[in-house]
Amino acid sequence: MSQLASEQRPGEPDWSTKPTLTGTLVELRPFREADLAGIGEALTDPEVLRLTGWAHSSQEILDGPRALDERGLEWYRTRNDASDRLDLAIVDRSTSACVGEAVLNDYDAGNCSCNFRILIGPAGRDRGLGTEATRLIVDYGLQVLGLHRIELSVFAFNPRALHVYEAAGFRREGVRRDAFRFDGQWIDDILMSILATDRAPAA
Repeated sequence: MSQLASEQRPGEPDWSTKPTLTGTLVELRPFREADLAGIGEALTDPEVLRLTGWAHSSQEILDGPRALDERGLEWYRTRNDASDRLDLAIVDRSTSACVGEAVLNDYDAGNCSCNFRILIGPAGRDRGLGTEATRLIVDYGLQVLGLHRIELSVFAFNPRALHVYEAAGFRREGVRRDAFRFDGQWIDDILMSILATDRAPAA
């Protein structure tokens, strides 16, 4: 039994367990060494850098890294040992390739809530993989971990992500106006959440 499990109070999420969640299109599972190339491609993709706010200009993207450095690689090698969050590789079942990640983090024990984020690289876009991955990890968070609330934020110039989150049951709560600037343009940040009481469990 891990130290976390032995110290865990009744009703607390067990973050030490790293599940494999299987859908029709994707499998979410703990990271493997073979996944590092795929997650590196996703994290350095220009669209990911823009839509996640990791870059503030097109020039910054052009000048940015083309692969994960050793520090980034080591981060993903330690994800399976994290005792306070859940990081899972998104694997395209049609190719067995890692195309992104789905993450539950920033756990707030007092309010039984956490943050959610997801990213999909170019190899996994526009085929419904992100929608299914979101539903899988959100259902796991609400039903298995016992979370009451999962929240996220998404920039207003990312309508594809907004559609995915709304399809998974997230509701808009508010807007952080002009929270991000890209190529000199101000972008709103939309706050969303889903509660355990919002919808029936998925089949």
